Amino acid sequence: MTEPLLVFLTGAAGGIGKATAHSLVAAGHKVVLADREGDSLRELAEELGPNATPLTLNVTDAAAVSNLREAIPADFGPIDVVINNAGHHLGGGTKFAEGPVDDWASIIETNLIGLMRVAHAFLPTMIERNRGHIVNISSINALRIVPTMAPYGASKAGVHMLTDTLRAELADSDIKVTEIHPGLTKTNIQVQRFRGDVEKAKNYLERFRMYLAPEDIARSVMFVLDQPAHVQIAQIVVLPTDRG
Repeated sequence: MTEPLLVFLTGAAGGIGKATAHSLVAAGHKVVLADREGDSLRELAEELGPNATPLTLNVTDAAAVSNLREAIPADFGPIDVVINNAGHHLGGGTKFAEGPVDDWASIIETNLIGLMRVAHAFLPTMIERNRGHIVNISSINALRIVPTMAPYGASKAGVHMLTDTLRAELADSDIKVTEIHPGLTKTNIQVQRFRGDVEKAKNYLERFRMYLAPEDIARSVMFVLDQPAHVQIAQIVVLPTDRG
């Protein structure tokens, strides 16, 4: 068990973020819950108790992200761990040439540029303290080509290269950088992908017979954080087994 940590978690209101928040608080850590879904975020914070505090945030809002450190309550900082989990796949499951380019740009803006903004907001303080851990929730799509997922895959491939490069730049410090690649996971991203069509999302999952639960990824996050100071988990690929 690691010492209690001060954690900043994006995309906290649902799916992998929510499961991770529960695991972090249960382990005795304090968590700043960040998400653009303010109502769901506040409900989660109330559920988790005093070791969680909500912060409504859209990671694509450059001004808001640049002022993040000032927005965090004093007893929840300075941040030890940033978990970049916010992302979306709105309009996905469509061939690149057939989908709206604004959807594709929005995916890149959130999944890659938003992640970059959040990491950049906290890294200077981590470097000053020579202490910290960046955990980026990427995707198996960063490593494998999946037709109809070009912008999403591109965004996650960007996260992959950014993560590896940051780790190299910080190699002379005590700051850790980890990337987690979940395989297909049952979250609201499937419903979001099909613009709220629950039936389409259900059919999409059932085609594969095998998928992960958000709690599976939360366990991977906890494993990464539970390592001693001299151990850095660079990358984890988490795939489901065939449930057929």
